[in-house]
Amino acid sequence: MNIITKSVTLADGRTITLETGKLARQADGCVVLRCGDTMLMATVVARRTINLETDFLPLSVDYFEKYSSSGRFPGGFFKRDGRLGENEILVSRLIDRALRPLFPDDYHADTQVMVQLISSDREEQPDALSCLAASAALFVSDIPFVDAVSEVRVTRKDGKFYINPPYSQMKGCDLDLMVAATNDSIVMVEGEMNEVSEAVMMEALKLAHEAIRPLNKLQEEMKAALGIVTREYDKLPENKELEAEIKALVAEEMYEVARGKMSKQDRSAKVGKAYDSAKAILKEKYTDLQYFGTYFSQYFKHIQSDIMREVIVKESIRLDGRKTTEVRTIYSEVSFLPRSHGSAVFTRGETQSLCVVTLGTKLDQQTIDTPTFVGSKDFMLQYNFPGFSTGEVKPNRAPARREIGHGNLAERSLKLMIPESPYTIRVESNILESNGSSSMASVCGGTLALMDAGIQIKRPVSGIAMGLITMEDGSFAVLSDILGDEDHLGDMDFKTAGTEKGLTACQMDIKIRGLSYEIIETALAQAVAGRMHILNEMMKALDTPRQELSQFAPRFVVLKVPHEVFGAVIGPGGKVIQEIQRSTETTIVLEEGQNGVGTATISSANAAGVEAAVRQIKGIIQMPEIGEIYKGKVKSIQPFGAFVEFLPGKDGLLHISEIAHERIQNVEDVLRLGDEVEVKLVDVDPKSGKFRLSRKALLAMPKR
Repeated sequence: MNIITKSVTLADGRTITLETGKLARQADGCVVLRCGDTMLMATVVARRTINLETDFLPLSVDYFEKYSSSGRFPGGFFKRDGRLGENEILVSRLIDRALRPLFPDDYHADTQVMVQLISSDREEQPDALSCLAASAALFVSDIPFVDAVSEVRVTRKDGKFYINPPYSQMKGCDLDLMVAATNDSIVMVEGEMNEVSEAVMMEALKLAHEAIRPLNKLQEEMKAALGIVTREYDKLPENKELEAEIKALVAEEMYEVARGKMSKQDRSAKVGKAYDSAKAILKEKYTDLQYFGTYFSQYFKHIQSDIMREVIVKESIRLDGRKTTEVRTIYSEVSFLPRSHGSAVFTRGETQSLCVVTLGTKLDQQTIDTPTFVGSKDFMLQYNFPGFSTGEVKPNRAPARREIGHGNLAERSLKLMIPESPYTIRVESNILESNGSSSMASVCGGTLALMDAGIQIKRPVSGIAMGLITMEDGSFAVLSDILGDEDHLGDMDFKTAGTEKGLTACQMDIKIRGLSYEIIETALAQAVAGRMHILNEMMKALDTPRQELSQFAPRFVVLKVPHEVFGAVIGPGGKVIQEIQRSTETTIVLEEGQNGVGTATISSANAAGVEAAVRQIKGIIQMPEIGEIYKGKVKSIQPFGAFVEFLPGKDGLLHISEIAHERIQNVEDVLRLGDEVEVKLVDVDPKSGKFRLSRKALLAMPKR
């Protein structure tokens, strides 16, 4: 074994260690990362043979958290690790988005990156270390990979920044950013904030970048120690003659498209026609050229992209005719669905989201059970992207990684604006049209739907996606509210969401080697104006949350319940609480609290049912007091008296001698089963706890 180990000590005294050469030696590269007792194993494998007809990088990145890493059994019947959970998918995306721009443009081999959490101390957060492990595994392999890249988490608490804090220090943070960078520039950003300024975010990015450089140096030292030589790989040789002929045939039409202010469908149709026409003409000439189709596709895309970029930067003309800072036309409508608890349609250009809010009880909370976290959440935003939104035929299957990622970004944009409440809140964003930044449309539509539902959000949130076009001479243009084609052919997709007071979330992906701070600052400044414009347009539909909930939403009442009477409320085998729920059509959730006092949360869409359940529970938890007068119901009659239920679940004996002042021969001469009768609690047996009632104590003495 040729085992190489490198370590770096962080500013707070913790140590990160990378080791290669001991495990998984048949992989192209394997690195084990350790920080505290948390360990990650990253492996990479790439095919040696490349299909030259492939014109993209077939990269797959998977992050797994093993339950055995924290000494736990997986749930379910099979008791084994299964498919990726949402958190694992989100971390996989964080790694993928940082690595992808750093492979050579002409490298198209099937490449697989796997990062596994194999040990967890439940303090060190593995998501912040996973990109470092993956990049190191690539760096110690012979797979072509341009630069070392690392990812860190930067948080802020009480005005102070922290790098890769443990779980225990996360509570109370007003900023939580994941930042990936090479030595030279930022390549990926994602996170949430509690209305912080753009200046604070820039400070966080710069601190993160400084913390990343020693981690990249660690990878470079490992690579140097191993003496790695990058493998040679197959690629198509350049064909300048074919490229020039394609450009001669399509350039004029591509300039028309770039300046034509066309709709998405018209633009797509014109580009498709130019593509098919030029390909048919040249195919006859290049009948003997192997991989002609791949050559043509690559060169056509490059020509289309170059022309679009030139027109935007040099002529300040965008594909739909807007200025670089201009936002598309916005239309919003609330209460679109009559029976939902809240709904909104948000349309921005050719992107449209139908957002629906559903309010539920604590029983509707989502249970989170991962190797590193067990808990629940009471706010969720789920994003759906059907094929018809882009005019495609697509099978309906489980949410893809993109849908999970977009939903998570929109959820993080809104969640810190949700007030504390007894409700579980689900926002569903259904994308009906898509032509750029449907995740930010979900933020805007979600805000309106929440306000329509009567959720008293702290402040409304709007979102915008910024694009970037760079030229070889260093000139660039930042684009507000990008189209789908501007995203596809451009260099950046930088989404920011926030209120009038500051940012609540952001996500940045790039397709070039990195971004300068100048470009990031320009994009953030331009995004503020765009966000505020969108927010003003949203407020035309609804400017404040409704004061009343939908008539179809559940109503809540929360009662304090001493722990010692939980058993009485539940009853034998749950009999009492089940009967209350059945008879009142309510849902009741009991939760223990502090200092011996818990809560009973009663909910129903029927307000009268809630009131009835409250009365019954109050009756159960009410402690009988000697001398108090109660209105009870006769439950059974015996020769010696009657048993009267004077409080829910509490019966007392009304002895025959206490029914009236005069002598009574038969109880049934005065009382019948089911009669309501006022009684006074006169005694409680200290040993048995039995209650003794009196009726005659409430009756006037007869005249003699």
